[in-house]
Amino acid sequence: MRPSLVRQILLLLGLAFLPAIGQALYFRNVASWHQPPVDSGLVSIAQAKSWGDTVLWVDARPEQDFARGHVPGAMLLNEDEWDAQLRTFLTAWSPERRVVVYCSAKSCNASHAVAERLRNEVGLTNIYVLEGGWEEWQKRTP
Repeated sequence: MRPSLVRQILLLLGLAFLPAIGQALYFRNVASWHQPPVDSGLVSIAQAKSWGDTVLWVDARPEQDFARGHVPGAMLLNEDEWDAQLRTFLTAWSPERRVVVYCSAKSCNASHAVAERLRNEVGLTNIYVLEGGWEEWQKRTP
């Protein structure tokens, strides 16, 4: 192979990798596993409220936050005390109820994690995550 052809191939390969290198540098502090999972079960406050008494509200925040305030009628179910709290949750749950899980804010992933566990480990359906979480609830609810 001619040296000029090798240089041209290397130049083309370098140019082809340039966008990937730029993206890697730009997003270097944003790992994909730090992002909340894409959740088709997101629900707005208005939609969840429209379901009325069929909603079982689940607070995925730590117990201290729950004690300071929560959605009326919500029950505590977080990953820290999963086994103990799951029993209580299951006594209140029934198949016709819709479960809406929330945590502190839109950036909080605890609600997504609890919703996934309810779907995958417990095998429940009708599991939703409240958009904006407790923070949004406080803004939108008088």
